[in-house]
Amino acid sequence: MAAERTLAAIKADGVIKIGVEGVFAPFSYRENGVIVGYDVDLAEMMFKDLGVKPEFVDTQWSGIVPALLSSKFDIIMSSLSYTKERMQKVNFSIPYADSSLAMLVRAADEGTIKSFDDMSGKPIAIKAGTPEEASMPKFNEQVEKAKGNGFGEVKVFDSEPMSILALNQGTVDGVISNMTNLGLVIKNAPGKYALVQKVAGSSLAGIGIRKEDEELRKYIDEQLLAATKSGKLMELQTKWFGVAFDMPTTVPVME
Repeated sequence: MAAERTLAAIKADGVIKIGVEGVFAPFSYRENGVIVGYDVDLAEMMFKDLGVKPEFVDTQWSGIVPALLSSKFDIIMSSLSYTKERMQKVNFSIPYADSSLAMLVRAADEGTIKSFDDMSGKPIAIKAGTPEEASMPKFNEQVEKAKGNGFGEVKVFDSEPMSILALNQGTVDGVISNMTNLGLVIKNAPGKYALVQKVAGSSLAGIGIRKEDEELRKYIDEQLLAATKSGKLMELQTKWFGVAFDMPTTVPVME
């Protein structure tokens, strides 16, 4: 295990280096050649108290964990989801983003469609070739068990925009995707849609930190908790995703 990268060392450098995938909107992406996004705003807020400037290192996603372990940067952002394999290699902060499955509905239906169970007998849309499509028989079985009838029909579309068009046209009553994708849809069309959160389990993301950098991990957790308490974290989520996430304040246990 390498020597700890202490807060004092980071402060002395005046910079915290952050590994991101610079093509992953709205977390971290390039606009006029500059990396912007939720990660950028959050990092600037988190490290303001430390008096250091975030420096973003654009990194291919497949190599981002090895790059952290070889000290190319100090932490990983870009929605690093918790997995058992990753947690054996790196430590994680508490959650800062949620990419769980959610359901987009028309704003007019917000009061009557509040869960998968409320889609009993109703048509639902899904994008072809996604993990969600493969899970639809299981979801249908859950609804059938709870309500006596499953979904009215599962309509499979080649793209998410086609699914949303079907929702607009009234040929489906819900669209399944992840929260970050659907949040952007809501952000770009205020008042038109509503989001039913966490319809099928939870898929959270944290900030990746080397195992030896325990002081840094504690600092990041403290900053995230403070931002949650003040409401600033939810403000950033609403700005970038169109919705605030309802997340736990502890690292999930991966079986």
